Amino acid sequence: MDHAARHARASLGQTISLTAFPSAPVPRPEGPVSRAVAAVPPPALLLVSIVSIQLGAAIAVNLFPALGTVGTAFLRLAFAAALLLVVTRRTIAWGARRHAGALLLYGAILGVMNLSFYGAIARIPLGIAVAIEFIGPLGLAAATSRRAIHFAWIGLAVLGIVLLTPQIGSALDPLGVALAGATGLCWAAFTVMSQRVGRALPGNSGLAIGMAVAAFVVLPVEMAVGGLGGLNPGVLALAIAVAALSTALPLSLEFEALKRMTARSYGIVVTLEPAVAAIVGAVLLGQAMGLAGVLAVACVTVAALGVTISDRREAAG
Repeated sequence: MDHAARHARASLGQTISLTAFPSAPVPRPEGPVSRAVAAVPPPALLLVSIVSIQLGAAIAVNLFPALGTVGTAFLRLAFAAALLLVVTRRTIAWGARRHAGALLLYGAILGVMNLSFYGAIARIPLGIAVAIEFIGPLGLAAATSRRAIHFAWIGLAVLGIVLLTPQIGSALDPLGVALAGATGLCWAAFTVMSQRVGRALPGNSGLAIGMAVAAFVVLPVEMAVGGLGGLNPGVLALAIAVAALSTALPLSLEFEALKRMTARSYGIVVTLEPAVAAIVGAVLLGQAMGLAGVLAVACVTVAALGVTISDRREAAG
């Protein structure tokens, strides 16, 4: 899962989905590609975005033998940072220096999160890793709410992870499970910092700066392990593809989707991410999860869906 894309989802959702009115006129798209994208239903665009993110993760797994997890994480962050800095260069102002502390912490969390996620999917199936890390934001939702229903949903998600317990140490690498859990904790912290940075800086400029900081945070680790020794034009092209599939394409599709769908519909579709990760892992990486894995992913997906629907009903009330 690309958590930078998820930050952009949150900021785009606040500025587009939550402020747009169904009756507002939508400008006619220019160009054949824009018109073709505009003709696709918003949920379908969002689903393609989710698939794109998981495809990026699957390609990253195939880069591990050549670059290692640290080298892959570094190149992914570096290319994504370059891309975002180019796109957001007009919104980045010198005033961002006033938020240097928050941006450094934000980038550090993002760097550690990418390292732990890639470390996890190098050791355990993609779908299970994504399911485990979903505990982070679900736990945050429960921790910031006094509603019993939220604790019931997080309980369901925990039940799904408990189903995997007998496999830890045999079918599941304990370190991979621990790294996926660490990714979830980082994701929860990243969500809190994303809100702070999003309020302080315009658009996705905070994300662009944070991504650059994350690349610099991972760079010393990469220099220590020396994972870029296997870099060649083919591997470099795949690394760029990871950044594009994980950042450029999903952000573009979600930007278009969020113009034409409600925040509630958006949140519901996003909860499909663990299931999509499981499918991509099975099809492209040959990662069969077994009955316990399938049930775990199903529990986490239903829990995420339940939290989303509960939040929207609470907001509407």
